[in-house]
Amino acid sequence: MAKGCYSTEKILGWMGYFSREMEVSPEKIKILDICGKKKNVIPFVDTRKRVLIFADELHEDLFYELWEAGFGEYDMWYGAGLDNDGQIKKVKIKEVINKKIEGPTVMFILNENTRESYRIGMKNEMFSKGPIKYVGHEIRAVIMSMLNVDSSDCICLVDAESIAIEAAFVAGDGTIICVENDNGAKETMEDNVKQFGVHNVMIVPDLGPESMEKMPVPRLSFIVANKHLEEDIERLLKKNPKMQFVIYTLELDILSNIKPLFDKYNIANMEVTQITVSKTDKNSVFVTQPSPWLITGEVL
Repeated sequence: MAKGCYSTEKILGWMGYFSREMEVSPEKIKILDICGKKKNVIPFVDTRKRVLIFADELHEDLFYELWEAGFGEYDMWYGAGLDNDGQIKKVKIKEVINKKIEGPTVMFILNENTRESYRIGMKNEMFSKGPIKYVGHEIRAVIMSMLNVDSSDCICLVDAESIAIEAAFVAGDGTIICVENDNGAKETMEDNVKQFGVHNVMIVPDLGPESMEKMPVPRLSFIVANKHLEEDIERLLKKNPKMQFVIYTLELDILSNIKPLFDKYNIANMEVTQITVSKTDKNSVFVTQPSPWLITGEVL
């Protein structure tokens, strides 16, 4: 057995141990094996009441990262080694932020107050501040529904920072390719990746061959349209000739040019959706947010 790797038997043994100790059914414990892997630990813990984590030295600062994410008051039982030798310790996560993980380590994290639900349409206040103007969270929720991301998906997002974070939560076993050619937006995206602890986001400066060569093939792309839209479409089709597209724009002239653009590149099944959201302000007056068009299409 390679160092830091837990076999199926070991994992089931630990599951049985904590199930008995916590007097809870195994089905209520969620398992995350991150030995030798980069996984999205923070989002996983954030939306689950009972998490059993198998880690190794690749994640030596995990205790600190959990505390930094706001989980310092969570109860945690942990022990080093592949087997239970009776040395399990119970602590608050905040008590071990300076402890490094030096080898195979098992952690059981409990927070009964967590809501076990996917938080679609996260409030903009949760994201890192910067030059980015985030789309309203209600509109983001509709966009996420249209993207229909699954757990092992690969999608490419162009200038879509907050969408990238939410997509990364869903595609925990996949890859989110995030295209940021503005330095300020790139730095803010990097801050968000660190803040939310998502390891499946790959940031590239453009869609050129050098940037995309080592990236996996995306099933779908979400593009915040600009003057380079045709070039973006052309490059994405070189990566995946059967690409599916979702294009976001607030500009009527861009919208009017998309149909001939889709026809030129044999992108079919075009649909256009406009989203309008109005909310009351502090004076109980309805204020309408910017109303984007979302254009979908795919190469058959």
